[in-house]
Amino acid sequence: MRAIHISSLDGPEAVEVVDLPDPANDSLVTIEVKAAGVAFPELLQTRGLYQLKPDLPFVPGAEVAGVVTAAPEGSGLSVGDRVAALTLLGGFAERALARPDLTFVLPDEVSFEEGASFTFNYATVYFALVERGHLAEGETVLVHGAAGGIGTAAIQLAKAFGAGKVIGVVSTEAKGEIARAAGADEVVLADGFLEAVGKTSVDIVVDPVGGDRFTDSLRSLREHGRLLVIGFTAGSIPEVKVNRLLLGNISVVGVGWGAYAMSREGHVGTEWEAMLPHLRSGALRPVVGATHRLEDAAQALTSLEGRTVTGKVVLVP
Repeated sequence: MRAIHISSLDGPEAVEVVDLPDPANDSLVTIEVKAAGVAFPELLQTRGLYQLKPDLPFVPGAEVAGVVTAAPEGSGLSVGDRVAALTLLGGFAERALARPDLTFVLPDEVSFEEGASFTFNYATVYFALVERGHLAEGETVLVHGAAGGIGTAAIQLAKAFGAGKVIGVVSTEAKGEIARAAGADEVVLADGFLEAVGKTSVDIVVDPVGGDRFTDSLRSLREHGRLLVIGFTAGSIPEVKVNRLLLGNISVVGVGWGAYAMSREGHVGTEWEAMLPHLRSGALRPVVGATHRLEDAAQALTSLEGRTVTGKVVLVP
């Protein structure tokens, strides 16, 4: 089979297409990959900067959608099932393996590209808003990076699970159109966003960006507000002056979905079941961005670096 190899830690330009034996493991689900999601951790892996550091060489790719070609007895999965799966590694290939508890039957209404864009982003955001942020009916949610994969997922999921108003923060007017299409009630530009939304005006901030907008995010929170820290795509990790938390009775909440969910068997399945009705209804519908062939994996990974992408970048073998 054809697969992408990271054989040196010289960045996305160094990844290469190689021929490898088909993977096989009777305890795992074998999937013919139709689409693979590309995310920021894979970009970091090309430089050895992600916390998961497999021995070189390795096949990256944590999320796929495709067709089951073999499944363990008792897994509830059958040959021919359309599925979305978390492979954790090995997904940038024509065939991949996944644990049965991280493999989910994909509704017929959802394309393979959408399936490969769903589980990581939407389960992360579900964990952030519902499990960590305790989103309540009618609350106002502000979403940074609102045109990206996490951002569009946060807009849709906040609306589906009861938010009264969702405000998207974007860097350009063009990205604002993506956020609006995802369901944002209001869109503001990142420069001067606090003046646009007003101090003490929102209940929850979803922040996958970090950087220098962090303090203004704290200022935007009402009493009992929560700032959900998901990541730092801006590159810099902000610091908190904790007197702001005390004076405003606000909280900064860490959202470490991967470490939490992967250490609790069945947890991702519980999140999937909670989201499934909204996925079937179309309320949750992943925004698929650029789609690349497997041999263009370097271009797909590089596109994440400049923060110019919208939606989820996808590889198609």
